[in-house]
Amino acid sequence: MNLNQITLPSLNIEKSVVFYQKLGFNLIVKSFPRYARFECSSGDSTFSLHLTEKLTDGIGISVYFEVDNLNETVKSLTHKGFVFDQLPTEQPWLWKEAYLKDPDGNQLILYVAGENRKNPPWRIN
Repeated sequence: MNLNQITLPSLNIEKSVVFYQKLGFNLIVKSFPRYARFECSSGDSTFSLHLTEKLTDGIGISVYFEVDNLNETVKSLTHKGFVFDQLPTEQPWLWKEAYLKDPDGNQLILYVAGENRKNPPWRIN
């Protein structure tokens, strides 16, 4: 199996579409006001937004987007007006991550992990 797509809940599709386009994703399906789909700038994955009347309580959804140069990506996005909850930080699990939230509070993690993405020292065989 291969993960093809994930769908995120949104209270306002139009507002979220502007956010994700500004973040650099390509809008490929526009079915306002209920649905929109994007393709990632690299790889073959897509993700979508689906209108909901209520967001989940608690921690909610976290989506990881892998980038080649995390520091430069965060710097560029900061200049575009994005506000990060956490700037690039080396994590104990050997990934470098930066956190920000979309307009609906979904947690987005931009990261770079290199070989440790799928092959950390503690990987089981």
